[in-house]
Amino acid sequence: MTYTALYCALIIFFTYFYTAIVFNPVDLADNMKKYGGFIPGVRPGKKTAEYIDRVLTRITLPGAIFLALISVLPDFLIKIFNVPFYFGGTSLLIVVGVALDTVRQMESHLLMRNYEGFLRKKARAQGVSVRVIFLGPPGAGKGTQAQELAREWGVPHIATG
Repeated sequence: MTYTALYCALIIFFTYFYTAIVFNPVDLADNMKKYGGFIPGVRPGKKTAEYIDRVLTRITLPGAIFLALISVLPDFLIKIFNVPFYFGGTSLLIVVGVALDTVRQMESHLLMRNYEGFLRKKARAQGVSVRVIFLGPPGAGKGTQAQELAREWGVPHIATG
């Protein structure tokens, strides 16, 4: 039981530690002030930084407790209910974190791909010409890539050489 309590306390401590290192309320407040952003009812500058710090502290506690509970849950399942659970709490957090990051990267790539396609269609509809220059040594595949782009973009001619 003391191991579990110490484990939870360390998770909560390192959640606050990581948040303090990664998220700087003063920089965020300065950037908001610099680019004209504001929080309604809070004065820009030092008051904004204090407000962000207060909100961040309040949000971090439930998140840290949730992380601690998720990481201790497999231990309780094994000890109390004799459930064969093959992942520990920390590995479960790592697997979920990697899965969420992978999904986020896939979404950004899909969004970027669709956005580029949208821009190409819009440029063609407006009669905008696209000019691409390939640089590289002989035999690098400039001509092959030019033919692929001509077919993909529907460009009638790409001059190479």
